[in-house]
Amino acid sequence: MPADINFAPFIRANVSAALEEDSGALSRAGDRQIENRDAPTSNTDLTAQLIPEHTLSRATVITRQNMVLCGIPWFEGCFRQPDPNCRINWLMEEGDVAAANQPLCQLHGDARALLTAERPALNFLQTLSATATVTRQYVNAVVGLKAKIMDTRKTLPGLRMAQKYAVTVGGGYNQRIGLYDGILIKENHILAAGGIGPALEAAARLAPPDTTIQIEVENMQELNEALDCGAKLILLDNFDLDTMRAAVELNAGRAELEASGGINLQSVRAIAETGVDRISVGALTKDVQSIDLSMRFGA
Repeated sequence: MPADINFAPFIRANVSAALEEDSGALSRAGDRQIENRDAPTSNTDLTAQLIPEHTLSRATVITRQNMVLCGIPWFEGCFRQPDPNCRINWLMEEGDVAAANQPLCQLHGDARALLTAERPALNFLQTLSATATVTRQYVNAVVGLKAKIMDTRKTLPGLRMAQKYAVTVGGGYNQRIGLYDGILIKENHILAAGGIGPALEAAARLAPPDTTIQIEVENMQELNEALDCGAKLILLDNFDLDTMRAAVELNAGRAELEASGGINLQSVRAIAETGVDRISVGALTKDVQSIDLSMRFGA
């Protein structure tokens, strides 16, 4: 995990919410529209009760497609909350590449707990592995060039920190985590502030120490104005390749330039070859297609 972020509170919160929504605790305890007011408020997996109490079982998790493994802490949390004694033997490490049909881990623990945690655990693992896998594809596409692959705030609701973590496992870099730890001055901010210069001046005056200040520009004229105003981090919004190359030449190393807008695996190499420093890709977290995983008992 990134050394400067403590993910433990986010993992606990994600895992608890996932288990509670699946076992009905949130609905029974907090939804006043529930008709049966006498229903118990403890977590209940009705189907798992078919298994006799204290039955111990083994299971194996297998991937059905090539992937970069990511999400081990969330996966383990799902099983160890209902069964602290659950044993999980990983056959590979976080960030490793797995081939289709390769076993990822083996579990041994209370059968009811394994069944209750199965879906939430796999949901985390398949989603975060998908983000890490796609990120690795983008990183590999620009290998040998200086451009960094960056994420955005276009994350799945409630999984911001988890997906930001997955991007780093895939070899990418995090933008600001949220609205609180970085400034990105976009078109509407510029209009409301009275222009590029006033917006940058206000940001420099109001930003806490060590806060990144980035401004978005939509054409060469705005880029030139931002540079004249001392901008050090500039986002090039939907520039075509020729204009991007011209922007790099005009910039001449005065600021970090970031390409953004409509970037995909087919176009990212050519964009990196223009000489930009950073490339932000919303698809890393927004358009993820979950990895196909399965968990089988008795293995």
